[in-house]
Formats: sequence, structure tokens, C-alpha cells
Amino acid sequence: MADKESVVRQTSEYTDIMEKNHMEIPWHDYAKADSNVLIAEADLIEKASVIGRVGLMMLSCGTGAWRVRTSMNRLSKELGVTCTVDVGLMSIGFNCFDGTDCVSQSLSIANTGVNTSKLYRMEQFVENFPKIEKQLTGEEIHKRLDEIEQIHALYSPWKLGAAAALACGAFTFLLGGGPVEMLFAFIAAGIGNFIRTRMIKHHYTLFLNIAVSVSAACLIYAICLNLAESLLHISAAHEAGYICSMLFIIPGFPFITSGIDLAKLDLRSGLERLTYALIIILVATMGAWITAMILKLQPEDFIAVHLGTASRLIFRLCASFCGVLGFSIMFNSSIPMASTAAMIGAVANTLRLSLVDFTGMPAAVAAFTGALAAGLLASLIKKNNGYPRISLTVPSIVIMVPGLYFYRGFYNLGVMSLNEAVSWLAAAILIVVALPLGLIFARIFTDRTFRYCT
Repeated sequence: MADKESVVRQTSEYTDIMEKNHMEIPWHDYAKADSNVLIAEADLIEKASVIGRVGLMMLSCGTGAWRVRTSMNRLSKELGVTCTVDVGLMSIGFNCFDGTDCVSQSLSIANTGVNTSKLYRMEQFVENFPKIEKQLTGEEIHKRLDEIEQIHALYSPWKLGAAAALACGAFTFLLGGGPVEMLFAFIAAGIGNFIRTRMIKHHYTLFLNIAVSVSAACLIYAICLNLAESLLHISAAHEAGYICSMLFIIPGFPFITSGIDLAKLDLRSGLERLTYALIIILVATMGAWITAMILKLQPEDFIAVHLGTASRLIFRLCASFCGVLGFSIMFNSSIPMASTAAMIGAVANTLRLSLVDFTGMPAAVAAFTGALAAGLLASLIKKNNGYPRISLTVPSIVIMVPGLYFYRGFYNLGVMSLNEAVSWLAAAILIVVALPLGLIFARIFTDRTFRYCT
């Protein structure tokens, strides 16, 4: 009987480990539930719990190290505490001093992601802390943070699938595709992202999530193309659009925030975010390449779409708006926030494409200009509506990230067309470097606190 109980206990412990590799932090244990002491008068451990939890929640939203540290510093000053912070992609180490005592904590999140709605609420929390939360007890503050932490996905998996379908369909046009490619990419991306969001809800690991969703999108595109070819006699030359069907996987937030962190010499966070983004790209391109080989799909050039200058400009504005709107919704932005980012993206991306077409400007320089314009517009709009700047800028330029270039570079590398591979990858790298630089200089021009190193 004792042996049986031992086996059951060991099995239970093993199950618990498999279910949660990161233990939950009992935040309320740091506060005294029956205490009437305001947080400003509480002991250092209670203050540090609030400061650390705010930083960890900011980090879980996908924002960069500079914003996390700024928020923690602001709360520390209000509570009469000196705080030093080291921020990574998924962890925070910090020390709090109050002149006599010191508290050190190391905190981490179980997984990284993007949640712009939660980020907006957290920025409001930090902004209003001196007027509202500072007048509360530690227990009351943790209850408010509990409410914010409950902000999960605003949209169901099928709505997120529809958002990805809209974004990738618009992306297809902007990359040169026509109605056939747009329609098939719309269907395939929608199903692919639906599968991805369902897998995220069931906590499947990153590599499996990416490989399955990308492969599913390619497979659905191939099925649609074969059915259209058999039933409607559509030409097989439209197969190039399969690349666009998987662009919902583009890691826009970690790419851009890595550049911003590196600009502020947050090397640990910047390099970790960059590594995370590269992992996503490598797994996605490898999965798509293998699937394409099995399905005999090749990344050919799009069939030319002939439009007049005025018509092309109008369609680009509309496609850019729709693409950014879809990506913003995928980042869990509210409809007003997503629409604001979409308007910025429509202007910035159309400017970028027009500079390439009408002035012969190199793609990387045009990308820098487009990102700079997006950053300036976002800074101007932020003064009126208070949305987090990063929630507007990153979605507005994600549509400029050269996912097609990365894929074609990797595909050609896989088939040993090395000259083609180097050409595509070099162009992609230049554009990816230019995009965060554009946002960084926009921030330097418009944000005094970002402009200096202190």
C-alpha cells in the first residue's frame, strides 16, 4: 500500500512539473490583507513586490527593456526606493534599496508574446500611480493588477484567423500579387493562423506551433490552387502566392524592440529579442521550404498586375490600411487602436513604396524613411489619444518587414543557388536594420527622455 501511494505521489509530482515548468508567484503573500498601511508607508518587501510585478507584467506585453525599466523607476521614485534593473526577453533581475535595507528579486515569465491592450492598461496604471494607486494599500494594488492581468485575447481564434487572412491578403497585393493570389493567401493564412492560435491556447511549444501553422498555410494554398486549376482552369503560375499565406508568422515586435533596446545599450534584452526573432524566421522558413518541396511549390515571380499610377496609389493605401489593421488585431489591439495604427501604416507604407517606384531610392533607405514617418505620426497622435507609442509604430511597419525576401533567400540557400540566396538575404537584412533605425530617430526627434543617455 505504501509503495502504491509513493508511485501515485511521484506521478502527481511529475504531472505538476509537466503542466507548469514556471511556478506562479503568490503576489498577495507579500501584502498584508488586513493591513490599512498605504503602499508608500509599507515595508520594502511589499514595495518591491509591486515594483517587480509591474515590471514583469510590462515585459509580458512584449514591450522593450527601456519601457520596462522606465516604468519600474517611476514607481520606485514615488515609493521612495532606489531600484536597479536588468531586463531580458523573459526575465527581470532587480534590487531595491531604501537607505537601510535591500531586497533582490529575480522574476521570469513562462512565455513571451504581444498584448497591446494590456500594455495600454499598464501604461495608464503607471501614469496614474501617483494620483490613485499610491493612495492604496499593497493588497488593493495587487487586486488591481489582478484585473489587468486577466486581459487575455480580445478576439477568438476564428477572429484572429480572419485578421491574419486580411493582413496576408493585403500583403500579397503589396508584394505584387493579383486577385487569385490574394484570394488563396486570404484563405490559407486565415486557416493557418486559426491553427496557430488554437495551439497557443493549448500551450504547445514554439517550434511545433510555427512549423504546423506555416505548413498548414502552404498546404491549404496548394489545395486551393489545384482545385482552381482543375475546376476553373486557373493557371498554375499563380503558385508564387503561397509565400504570402504564411507571413502572419512575421516576428515584428521582437525585431523592432530588439533594435530599440540595442539603441539604448540594453544589450542583453536586445540580443535576446533578436535571437528570438531569428529563431521564428528560421523555423518558419525551414518548415515552409520542406512543405514546398513536398508539394512541388516554387517561389516564382508574381504575374504582373497592370494598374495606372493613380489606381495603384489608391489600392496601396487601402491594402496598407487593411494589412496593418489585421496585424494590429493579431497583437490584441482594440479596434480604435488598430484603426489608428492602420491609418499611420497606410501613409508610411505607401510613402515607402512610392519612393522606390518614382525616385529609384534603394529599398532600405525607403524603409528607413517610411519607418521614420510612422514614428513621427505616432508621436503626434500619442499626444491626443494616449495610446502607447510602440502599439502604433510596430504594427504600422510590420507590413514593411521583408518576409518574402527571407523566405526566398532561405529557399535558394536550400537548393544551393548561393548567389540568389545571398542577394535576397542581404536585401532583407538591410531593410530589417533600416526599420528600427527609422523608429529610433523618430523617437530621438520627438521624445526628450529618449534623446539623452542618463
